[in-house]
Amino acid sequence: MRGAPNVSEARRAAVLQAAAELGYRPNLVARSLVERRTRTLGVLVSDLHNPFFAEVIDGLQAEAQERGLRIVLGTGRRDPAEEAETVEAFLQQDVDGLVLLSPRLPGIEDVAAAVPTVVVATRAEHVDVVVNDDALGAELAVAHLAELGHERIAHIAAAGTQERRAGYESAIARHGLEALIADGDVTDEGGYRGAQRLLANGRPTAIFACNDLAALGALTAIEEAGLSVPGDVSLVGYDNTYLASIRHIALTSVDQPRHRMGRLAVEALDARREAPGAPPALHTVTPHLEIRSSSASHAPRAARASRAP
Repeated sequence: MRGAPNVSEARRAAVLQAAAELGYRPNLVARSLVERRTRTLGVLVSDLHNPFFAEVIDGLQAEAQERGLRIVLGTGRRDPAEEAETVEAFLQQDVDGLVLLSPRLPGIEDVAAAVPTVVVATRAEHVDVVVNDDALGAELAVAHLAELGHERIAHIAAAGTQERRAGYESAIARHGLEALIADGDVTDEGGYRGAQRLLANGRPTAIFACNDLAALGALTAIEEAGLSVPGDVSLVGYDNTYLASIRHIALTSVDQPRHRMGRLAVEALDARREAPGAPPALHTVTPHLEIRSSSASHAPRAARASRAP
């Protein structure tokens, strides 16, 4: 019943058939008392509406299954108090470990002291972390747009994406350009508001959004202003979620290896169980830029008009 390797396939099949006929299922509560572990991981998702997290969870699920673990999902809807309640519920269920996807709750180090914990997609102190090299990702986006001839490259920033903003500012300075930043959010509404502010204050020729959802909000604002992508404004997102690859969107986006990040999180939890006193580990993955048709060479409107037949 537990998949022991020293049981023949014939005997395993016989036992499983008998269990099916009797309607028998192993008692996981009893097993956890014997093993002194529940073989369950609590996964806190900050935003269920963001497809980035779903793709990270795919990797989590795959790695957990290979290790004989189950995952239980919960969300705090990007609210620190609700996140704290969800984490407390996980702890009351005596989970073997916690994976926190872009958490906002305070006191993460206290949680990590109670149970093996790994934070994914956000940097945190005194705890194991799995992150993308966001500064490099932002630099890839800016370099791509600069190579296309854009000089007014704006950024829609958001709380929790400070490394992307820092990478943007560093790359803009290196190319001798002016930083144009509008505060937004990691939602389509936040991207919409940020793009509106940018378009109202000396329109940029390119916008680099903090994530794909914000980029989609920016796309709406650009089109509502009577402009086109990429004809008037090139647009680059971040995360390279499935939304970016939809044909009529075709969003150029910085790819985070989301599946790999999920697997790394489970690996980090197992490593923490084996060595609970080891220093916190930082696992960094490397992004790349997926170029699609939302970004194009910049040519002033007058120049484009003069070339028209």
